[in-house]
Amino acid sequence: MSRTIEITILSCENLRLNKRSIKKNTFVTVQSDASNEVSITRMDSEGGSYPSWNEKFVMNMALHARFITAEVKCKTLTGVKSVGFARIPVSDFIGGFVPENQVLFLSYRLWDSKATRNGIINVSVRVHSCSNSMSVMAAAKGVVVAGNGSRSSGVVTGIPAIWLNYQSNR
Repeated sequence: MSRTIEITILSCENLRLNKRSIKKNTFVTVQSDASNEVSITRMDSEGGSYPSWNEKFVMNMALHARFITAEVKCKTLTGVKSVGFARIPVSDFIGGFVPENQVLFLSYRLWDSKATRNGIINVSVRVHSCSNSMSVMAAAKGVVVAGNGSRSSGVVTGIPAIWLNYQSNR
């Protein structure tokens, strides 16, 4: 089972290669940690150290995936060099209080192979909802209280057992 993610690679900022500003020919590869499928942007030949792509990719991502890796690369005369990469936690846009189908604009620090900061990547992410989505929780309902209910609202409120243990040990 998987979910559909729409990720847009927007731009990068302050890219360097061997401590020098990049002039041209940068692109980005995007891959989930649970998949071998790699998406690649077009090459930006004009943006220099501040390239922009605004390219959208739709990925089917496994439910057990934890990260999406975005790696910025540069084509040079000697071959393709890695400029830096960012590991984007799936928890940043799935679960919690983020509604499905909402676009999130996120920025992440890029790290080069020497674990040195090397710019920032800007992305947008949208998680598409599906009809059989397990992430949508049903509303929690209480249990009806036995008895006449004249003095209660008719709903039981639970107290965690750990709290009861804590109170009895004091």
